[in-house]
Formats: sequence, structure tokens, C-alpha cells
Amino acid sequence: MSFLSALRRPPAAVRLNASYRATPCRSVSTSIPAASDKPAKASATATHTISSCTEGTVLGGLNWLKGQAPVTALADEEYPPWLWKLLDPKVIPDDGPGGQGEKVRLRKENRKKIRDVQFMKTQ
Repeated sequence: MSFLSALRRPPAAVRLNASYRATPCRSVSTSIPAASDKPAKASATATHTISSCTEGTVLGGLNWLKGQAPVTALADEEYPPWLWKLLDPKVIPDDGPGGQGEKVRLRKENRKKIRDVQFMKTQ
């Protein structure tokens, strides 16, 4: 289980207890005009992701230790900038034969072939 999927869903004990169920926090992408000195570029927009959890929202199921104080959401400005880019799709440059793009494509094809072979062995 990845770190992000652990953050997205509450632990099994919390899911079973319906009375404790809290509304999930989601991130929202909004369009904010880019800061520019020239009025001609005012039509350009930059995408900024913001959290739907307000500051101080209790995030259940994220405590690491017993008896620890509840984890609360921070203001969007207090999180590092790289956090908001984690869910962006990864851009792989297509730099011709032997490049990184081709290596990634071949690795994906090889993994798919291995999965197919393993699946056929179970049939």
C-alpha cells in the first residue's frame, strides 16, 4: 500500500465504525490568473490545487502512536509546494530511440507480458 493510498482511506477499524465516519477531504483544482507585469498576458492562467479541508479539520486515522494528539489539517500555505504536484501525471520526454521514453515504454510492455504469462499459468 502506498503512502498516498493510506492517506486517502481510513483504516479498517474506522470504516467499520459508522458513527465515527467523517467527510473525506479532497483537493480542488482552481484557476488563478498568473502574476504578470504585462496586461497582454492577463489571459494566461496557472493551475493551483487547494485542499477542501479547512485549517484545523481533524484527520482521523493518521496517528502513529497510541495516545497521540489528533492530527489536524494545516493551512494550504503551510504545506510544501511539491505536495500539490504529487498527483500530476508524470511527463516522460520522447527523446528518440534509446532514450528514457523508449525505456519506460519497453519496461511497461515487458511487465504486461510477464503478467499475462503468469495469469495464463494459473488457468
